[in-house]
Amino acid sequence: MPGAGENALFGMGNPLLDIIAVVDTIFLEKYGLKENDQILAEEKHKELFDEMVKKYKVEYHAGGSTLNSIKVAQWMIQMPHKAATFFGCIGKDHFGGILKEKAEEVHVDAYYYEQSEEPTGTCAACITGDNRSLVANLAAANCYKKDKHLDLEENWKLVQKAKVFYIAGFFLTVSEESILKVAKHACENNKLFCLNLSAPFISQYFMQPLMRIMPYVDILFGNETEAAAFAKEQGFETKGIEEIAKKTQELSKENKKRQRVVVFTQGKEGTVMAKGGKVEVFPVVKMNPSEIVDTNGAGDAFVGGFLSELVQDKSLDQCIYAGHYAANVIIRRAGCTFPEKPDFH
Repeated sequence: MPGAGENALFGMGNPLLDIIAVVDTIFLEKYGLKENDQILAEEKHKELFDEMVKKYKVEYHAGGSTLNSIKVAQWMIQMPHKAATFFGCIGKDHFGGILKEKAEEVHVDAYYYEQSEEPTGTCAACITGDNRSLVANLAAANCYKKDKHLDLEENWKLVQKAKVFYIAGFFLTVSEESILKVAKHACENNKLFCLNLSAPFISQYFMQPLMRIMPYVDILFGNETEAAAFAKEQGFETKGIEEIAKKTQELSKENKKRQRVVVFTQGKEGTVMAKGGKVEVFPVVKMNPSEIVDTNGAGDAFVGGFLSELVQDKSLDQCIYAGHYAANVIIRRAGCTFPEKPDFH
């Protein structure tokens, strides 16, 4: 296969252990959660994690948005092992051990900055019907330090080895300087830098750091609610997702050799791609709602599928088909998990 050498794909983000349970709306109301949202845990959510474990049947899965995407990409690529690298911060504890183990199982080359001040981060995925409300307690994930990890020669070598970079917008709340260093490296070496809008709160509360990174973004991902939040904060005078994609694509850009590509997913509606002033819509694979087990991780899986083809120099259309395929596999299963081998051609 052309293109997917070892460490060709690089991801950096918040490694979290997902604690997944089917809950009821009373539970959501108690903690002031929307049915379908992603937020950072606040003081009022402290008890949520314990209550969830006591009250419902929970499953633990290695998660964190970027890590999910990187794992799915590696699964799609299959060989070589360690085609994908991941950097993030964990605690020296049991949950950290699980995260290390899970990354190894799926052949992702993960390098963690390990510290003992904060425990490994967790994310409660509260499932109701085909909705999921995510509450992330970043803890250790929030302690990633550029000078303690990214700058180290043996780690930076892995960045230099990569040709496609992917970071979820969530990491903007942790280490903007780490993102900038990687983004500038990609720009200076005409490599591909990809970012995800990740959640409405990123556009609402972290717009300045987001816009400091945006000039370096070659491919921007997001879903319909994130696109709407971004458009609102940017003062785009439109609510139409195709128009938002086009306007976002036209924002200023550093590397003039590559035009930005904007890709917005919309759940069961078609995926929108803006490139070179044109907007196309790609229908997703039709499926029976009864086959949906859990939409948690669907967006991450889409990105993973997309990246797996991108790193092998495939066309953008092919990248989108791979994204749709991966998302379709993952929503039939609990958490962001997958069968042994993909069946994608």
